[in-house]
Order: sequence, then C-alpha cells, then structure tokens
Amino acid sequence: MKLTKKAHACVRLEKDGRTLVIDPGGFSEEDAAVGADAILVTHEHPDHFDEGRLRAGLEASPGAELWTLKSVSDQVAAAFPGRVHTVGHGDTFTAAGFDVQVHGELHAVIHPDIPRITNVGYLVDGGRVFHPGDALTVPDQPVETLMLPVMAPWNKIAEVIDYVREVKPHRAYDIHDALLTDLARPIYDRQIGGLGGSEHLRLAPGASAEI
Repeated sequence: MKLTKKAHACVRLEKDGRTLVIDPGGFSEEDAAVGADAILVTHEHPDHFDEGRLRAGLEASPGAELWTLKSVSDQVAAAFPGRVHTVGHGDTFTAAGFDVQVHGELHAVIHPDIPRITNVGYLVDGGRVFHPGDALTVPDQPVETLMLPVMAPWNKIAEVIDYVREVKPHRAYDIHDALLTDLARPIYDRQIGGLGGSEHLRLAPGASAEI
C-alpha cells in the first residue's frame, strides 16, 4: 500500500491501482481529492471537509463515492445521488477495494463551553492504517500505521504521546500539522519519538511511503 501525505489532515492511500482519500479539507491542496475512487471524511470541520475540494473529486471521477457521517452527508448527498453513504461507529464497508471499519463517535473536547460534534475514525484493511480524525480514539484491534493528530487546538503533546503509547502502532505518521511551525517540529519529533514507544515519522506534503 502506498501512503501519500497531503497538507494537514489529508492522506491518499493507493492499492491495486485504486485510490482512497481521507479528509480533503480547506488546509489541503485544491486537488487533494481529484483522482480518488473513494473519499472518507471524518467530520464537518472545514480543515477536514471542504465542499469545493470534495465536489472536485466526485465530479472528476463519476464512479467515485463518499463515506462519511450524517453531518457531512446531509450537505452533499442531494448533489451526488447514490454516491454518498452515511456511516457511524461499528459500521464496516468496502471502498475502492479497501476494507474499512468505523471507530469513534465524538470530536475531542476543544473547551467545555464548546458543544462537541460527531467525529469518526477509519481503520483500513484490518489495521494497516488508522485515521482518527479529531479524536484520540483507540481501536479495538492492533494498528500498524497510525495517522497521528500531532498538533491541534484540542490537544497537547502529553496527550499525543500517551495516545501513541495506548494504540501501540508499529509506526506513527504526523497529520493535523498545518499549524505546527518548522521551529517546533524538532521538539515534537524528539519528544514523541523518544517517549511514544513507536517509530515516529513525518512526511512533507506530497511525499509518499510504502507501508
């Protein structure tokens, strides 16, 4: 499987000539979803769900389909009849040849005064990849590659380190990093890599790795 990091929280997975894109949001490239055979969206926040980028992907590939939670599907389903699927915690499905399980229900707490929205994570191909969206959800099975939300208004580095320790992936790749400056990256790399207990890796936007 080929993993390509796009800007911020968006990733592309390629296998057997087919492409799965997760979270083409407003901080990601304008063509982040173009070429996708299937698209997954974890929640409605604009850095994960950008309607223009999503529409570009679905319009570029008439056979492409979208799997997401109700708050997002309600906004786009009418424009793409039969191609938008609503999912929630515990659901399983196959998208572009990838087997996907849905884990989680709520976005992490930003502040007690801010109502929590729904959020789901996607476990791909039996744990080969897990993208949690904006939550520190721990799947009920082993994870090989964890897409790690490294920096967000709702987390701190101690929580990120403890999350890696709890999931115990073979490797963790940074996502949700658009707000992390280059000055801070070596600090995060050293602390997460030294304390998390798993291999900690980072890809620049557009870079790929075989997993």
